[in-house]
Amino acid sequence: MKKIICFLILLFAVQSYAQQESTVFELTGSQSMCITGKGAGQDAAINPFKDKNSIAIVENIGKNELSVRVEYQGKLFLTRAIEAGKTAEISLRRGSILYVDADLKTSAKVSFKEGKE
Repeated sequence: MKKIICFLILLFAVQSYAQQESTVFELTGSQSMCITGKGAGQDAAINPFKDKNSIAIVENIGKNELSVRVEYQGKLFLTRAIEAGKTAEISLRRGSILYVDADLKTSAKVSFKEGKE
């Protein structure tokens, strides 16, 4: 019985970890990258919550600053700078497009979680 309980706990932990998968991007200087919101085959990262409000967790794992832009219904909705070594949570409405921009070479790690409706 203890083995079954341990197995179930391990199974839930692995499943939870798999859902929190993140994507790492290398950005060269003067580069802009669409991260999510354009559609299948065009997004650099898969947002598993794209059909509802979600939160993008953007971690700057490089040595230089980067910025994040969010467009909603064709208009610029948000711009935020993220310093090296810092993390930001960006709220995304359903239908938003998320971009990461860098003037100097840096790296970003992006993951998603479900947002509030």
